[in-house]
Amino acid sequence: MWSASSTIAHPVGNLKPPLNPNNLYAHACATRTVNYRYPTFYFASCSSPRKFRVWAANKKHQHQHQHQLPDPELYIHKTGGEGFEVGWLPSFPHVLIASMSNLLFGYHIGVMNGPIISIARELGFEGNSILEGLVVSIFIAGAFVGSISSGLLVDKLGCRRTLQVDTVPLILGAIISAQAHSLDELLLGRFLVGLGIGVNTVLVPIYISEVAPTKYRGSLGTLCQIGTCTGIIASYFFGIFSENNPHWWRMMLYIASLPGFVVALGMQFAVESPRWLCKAGRISDAKEIIKNLWGPSEVDKAIEEFQSVIKNDGDDLDSRWLALLEKPHSRVASIGGALFVLQQFAGINGVLYFSSLTFQDVGITSGALASLYVGLTNFAGALCALYLIDRQGRKRLLIGSYLGMAISMCLVVYAISSPMDEELSHSLSILGTLMYIFTFAIGAGPATGLIIPELSSSRMRGKIMAFSFSVHWVCNFLVGLFFLELVDKLGIAPVYASFGGISLLAATFAYYFIVETKGRSLEEIEMSLNRKRSRRH
Repeated sequence: MWSASSTIAHPVGNLKPPLNPNNLYAHACATRTVNYRYPTFYFASCSSPRKFRVWAANKKHQHQHQHQLPDPELYIHKTGGEGFEVGWLPSFPHVLIASMSNLLFGYHIGVMNGPIISIARELGFEGNSILEGLVVSIFIAGAFVGSISSGLLVDKLGCRRTLQVDTVPLILGAIISAQAHSLDELLLGRFLVGLGIGVNTVLVPIYISEVAPTKYRGSLGTLCQIGTCTGIIASYFFGIFSENNPHWWRMMLYIASLPGFVVALGMQFAVESPRWLCKAGRISDAKEIIKNLWGPSEVDKAIEEFQSVIKNDGDDLDSRWLALLEKPHSRVASIGGALFVLQQFAGINGVLYFSSLTFQDVGITSGALASLYVGLTNFAGALCALYLIDRQGRKRLLIGSYLGMAISMCLVVYAISSPMDEELSHSLSILGTLMYIFTFAIGAGPATGLIIPELSSSRMRGKIMAFSFSVHWVCNFLVGLFFLELVDKLGIAPVYASFGGISLLAATFAYYFIVETKGRSLEEIEMSLNRKRSRRH
């Protein structure tokens, strides 16, 4: 569907200017027919838009020189401003469909926040905080199991088929939850949804990192975070209606099944990872996908790199869990696990939970409306990450993000602890909370899930990601379990101060242990890390 070829012809005048290396763009416009092969899209125009200059040829030379139009792959390029190649566009539909899974992740994060009281009242466990907590935490238990199992699934089936299979528990879980008339049915549905989410959170970053062109891998990778933020915002928006309709929660859960159908159908037309195809021995299929997504000039180089890595590191289809204990896989798995430990214990979920109470202090009594403000701030940060991550790099964004989170926590602690006007204290608390969420969304959120598959070897990428995300879910559960208890015993200021301290620790960790991956292919990164290891031995 998206990999079909097309030819576009642009009839123009008969005049042909002299072929000048600096005037290729004008030459393309002045020739009778210009062929553009999908999937490398180009914008070409005979006008003079901003940033693109067309050097007009002298009229007396227009009839003296006749030249053949060179190959479009040679004369239109991004450098020099003579043409504009949209290198990310062919991959974008495939990445967008995959990131719809993250929209489901975000939606299920927030879907229980508003209507949990109505659900508890209707199903007969109102006032039982343990059962209310179980409805939320069973989702995390399912996600943990899904994360662990995803490594084996992606090795055997590939990302594309696994994402399709994974929509089954997502759709069934949402429908079972929506139709639940007992606590057991609700818990079953929530567990199935968590199972699907656990697989998706591992697979989508892997799929995007392996399908996206090297130059745009970071920007396309942030679609995971954007999808999650969009899902959270959608759940908060629909949650507003649950405040006036005690049965609205069922409709919210029915809505949760719809993106699953979109992903199942959309991935049927999406491509498989060319790296997985190469490891599976389907070289011709891998070449066709590389040609369509990255351009014909990248085929031979990419296949050579793939095969070189497979020859040195082994076949991913035969990878074992025990290989995580071997170097260099153990180092990358340790870094991945540590990044998620620091991310979760820096307090993002606790701050998100407590933000509604912070908003109540300034008169915003609607929890869903307060959460909507938080979601929009998160989304704005993710959009900034989309712009910055391939320009500033992953390491710099991680360091800057955690430093910003630490400063934000200091501001909140100062506002809570210092004697000042109550209105000013509440305003500073709101500002600090929104700053924290914004800076998290710029780096700590998207860059963490992106850099782990980039640092992982081709052979062990699936299992390293599975291990890292299983650590994520364990830490997520622990923060949710103990956050309120710590706030009751210690107060909010000491807890937030600890979040700020851990954020500083995370920035230090990123500075010393993270390798910059911007602008390098996955194979270049892997071979570079292997060379460093060989020199140490």
